[in-house]
Amino acid sequence: MTVDAFKNGPLSDLRVLELGTLLAGPFCGQLLGDMGAEVIKIEPPGQGDPMRGWGQQKAGEPSLWWPVVARNKKAITLDMRQAEGQALFKEMVKNTDFVLENFRPGTMEKWNCGWEELHQINPRLIMIRVSGYGQTGPYSHRAGFGAIGEAMGGLRYVVGDPSTPPSRMGISIGDELAATFACLGALSALHYRDKTGEGQMVDSALYEAVLNMMESLITDFDKNGYIRERTGAILPNVAPSNVYPTADGLVLIAANQDTVFGRLCEAMGQPALAKDPRYINHQARGSHQTQLDGLVGHWTGTMTTKRVLELMDQFGVPAGLIYRAPDMLEDPHFQARNAIVETDHPHFGKLKMQNVAPKLSRTPGGIRSASPDMGQHNDEIYQGMLGLDAARYAALKAAKVV
Repeated sequence: MTVDAFKNGPLSDLRVLELGTLLAGPFCGQLLGDMGAEVIKIEPPGQGDPMRGWGQQKAGEPSLWWPVVARNKKAITLDMRQAEGQALFKEMVKNTDFVLENFRPGTMEKWNCGWEELHQINPRLIMIRVSGYGQTGPYSHRAGFGAIGEAMGGLRYVVGDPSTPPSRMGISIGDELAATFACLGALSALHYRDKTGEGQMVDSALYEAVLNMMESLITDFDKNGYIRERTGAILPNVAPSNVYPTADGLVLIAANQDTVFGRLCEAMGQPALAKDPRYINHQARGSHQTQLDGLVGHWTGTMTTKRVLELMDQFGVPAGLIYRAPDMLEDPHFQARNAIVETDHPHFGKLKMQNVAPKLSRTPGGIRSASPDMGQHNDEIYQGMLGLDAARYAALKAAKVV
């Protein structure tokens, strides 16, 4: 195919049937949709995804989270608990590349739509399954939310200040990691299908996605008996890398690599520090982390944040501010890279949100459509894609199958 064939994104020739609710499954669908896939969001008639009501919206207003996670999607209603609903779903599967679900394992099988059944209908199908504990193992039947997976995967224990209990990250990072790994698995399975013609099942467990981000946590304990603890703003034995006070605020400086530390010492007007035996290499600086952080903090405290950042840029030392949303909206780098875009929304009018990432040079993804109303695309899918006649379509609506 030519590049023009993928003008709406590199996955624009692929179709996804998205089942499931809340975040892990829908966020995977968002990632695929952002890259151009046709994502058909399936919701129970009269209920819809609870995400339609989640977020920081004003009372009586629609969700402000839904427009992000449901962008680039079509929405239909279908009762998967009814046999007729299952039959319609299987008809759609015949011409679908991905089925995406994040129910408790066994739910799809209960609806006669498990992997074995769907694979028989469409051997090229890739089934993406996101769950708390995976499709196998003694815990697979348990309900699993993001917080539990974050705790079991090791993340919650190491987040926060050592003087406080384990903290939450401030975002639903466990769900989003499981979704991201699910997307990675789906695209890997797609590559295999391109070579062999065979689909397969992708099993993304929330706790395993978190576990895979935990760096050397397991090997540190396995070989040295070391257990990572909460450390606040620092990474133990990696210095200087911390949040430091300035005369009018805070600045983050990361100068823990040998040559970068040398440049920081030049910026501080203390080049001899780089040759001091206490700070001469990574291990030495780690052993004197508290003392070194004190020296850097005393220096930054004598200047404004603006002046510290100017010096860090001049000497090639990584540094920056700790951004909130207003800072992002005002930052010229965000603007130059179009990292935040203003989209059209039928309810909110103009709505700002993060753009698609990563950026592709030849076939970039993009935000093509706003989040849909529940059942907005029923006619298009049932009468167009499936070719249902008016009488049968009316009967299905009357029976609340769709």
